[in-house]
Amino acid sequence: MAIAKAERLMNLALCLLGTRRPLSKRELRESIEAYLEASSDDSFSRMFERDKDDLRELGLVIETVENLDGEMGYLARRDSNRLPPITLDAEEAAALGLAAKVWQQARLAGAASGALQKLRAAGLPEDVDPYETHGALEPRIPVHEVAFEPLMLACRDRRPVVFDYRKATAAHPEPRHVEPWALECWRGHWYLAGWDRDRGAERVFRLSRITGKVRSRSGQFTVPVPDVVTVRETVAGWAGETADRSALIRLRSGAGYPLRAKATAVRELGDGWDELEIPYGHGLDAWLVEFGPDVVVLEPAELRADVVDRLRAVAKG
Repeated sequence: MAIAKAERLMNLALCLLGTRRPLSKRELRESIEAYLEASSDDSFSRMFERDKDDLRELGLVIETVENLDGEMGYLARRDSNRLPPITLDAEEAAALGLAAKVWQQARLAGAASGALQKLRAAGLPEDVDPYETHGALEPRIPVHEVAFEPLMLACRDRRPVVFDYRKATAAHPEPRHVEPWALECWRGHWYLAGWDRDRGAERVFRLSRITGKVRSRSGQFTVPVPDVVTVRETVAGWAGETADRSALIRLRSGAGYPLRAKATAVRELGDGWDELEIPYGHGLDAWLVEFGPDVVVLEPAELRADVVDRLRAVAKG
């Protein structure tokens, strides 16, 4: 199976940063799994030169050194690639933390550490650890969505995708043709924002509701990507975070704890039911439907009608 370019570049960067002596192309080819898959020496050489140029464009300082036998070797010295002191405010630090989470999902850690182990078996000094706690590279991210990586790559490459998606109110998934714009994590869940070609409108999809494989499609985007993609604001609106009015619902006792956490007022009704006042924002009807018979909407009337319509759609299948 072909190895993603992002993983290949990271493996090469780790090898060059983790050595104290120049490594020849032969040693790098034997140590990095993706290079072993090259069909010929020429194919490997082209791939290696492209990767080296890409890393240099990303800011990695790679030195080329000729040994006594006239063979060229490559390394990235730590002192040449050390970052200056950086001061981050709270928002910037949070943004970098999220970026670090995105990294691990690209499956970089396993093959990268394997490449370093092979080099050390061939004589690479062991006192330099690119994974040390305060190192520049620390691949770690707990993201379990199968759809994450193909969607991340599709967002980066501006490639349309097709996937089966099950809405909260639907009994069965249906295919969606999407031009993916951005991924964002909100309250433990990953969401994709993009242009839904079938509906001709911007949509946000929760990755946990994508079933099956994400399939890439050829062709260009038909709609320009916005300068600012507000994934979090849209999802927050669904959850009532940006609500400016309230809804009154009945909730079965002992059920609907997420709704109880949102409630601004709770009153016990007896007979196994409570009355809750909750923020009312866009998409609240879809959220309430998820609680099924444990929820009854009292007011406003339009919210009650929306919930009833969604329940009927689910019943029809």
